[in-house]
Amino acid sequence: MCDPEAWSPSRWAPACQSLVAWEAEQLIARGARELDMVVQIGALIEGDYARAAADVRAVVQAAHPSGVLVKLILETALLDTDQKIAGCLLAEACGADYVKTSTGFGPGGETLEDVRLMRAIVGPKLGVKAAGGIRSLETALRMVEAGASRLGTSRGPEIFQEIVSRTPAAVGAGT
Repeated sequence: MCDPEAWSPSRWAPACQSLVAWEAEQLIARGARELDMVVQIGALIEGDYARAAADVRAVVQAAHPSGVLVKLILETALLDTDQKIAGCLLAEACGADYVKTSTGFGPGGETLEDVRLMRAIVGPKLGVKAAGGIRSLETALRMVEAGASRLGTSRGPEIFQEIVSRTPAAVGAGT
């Protein structure tokens, strides 16, 4: 089942800007309030920033008039430091609302170093979403301390239970 609030146009496949814009418009028409898109990784690695930026701008231009947020996924495990910096700068220049570490389907997820770097580059202007391997409350807290403003995890219920077990009075346990 799909989550209509966070869909992902053109996950991995490079596409022409009119196609990614059309895809974003279709998702918005179906109720998406946030769009996650993967940067054209090949273009970013090759230093072809114009090609990488074109898709991002097309999605942002389709999304923002409707108040829809755009998260640019960098797949940081595939990039070196300079490429991560370029991806963050590209996200900011194109008007994305967030930079995100990973889809969770790539070869690796977030690292504290990546989250710190991304936060240092985008500052308070953009959100930073750490995703792709957050499986415990300790990891979640470390990511937030490193600068993540959002977390992506498939272990939300377990992490919440861990919070509840540590602070029963704070969440009204026993009432």
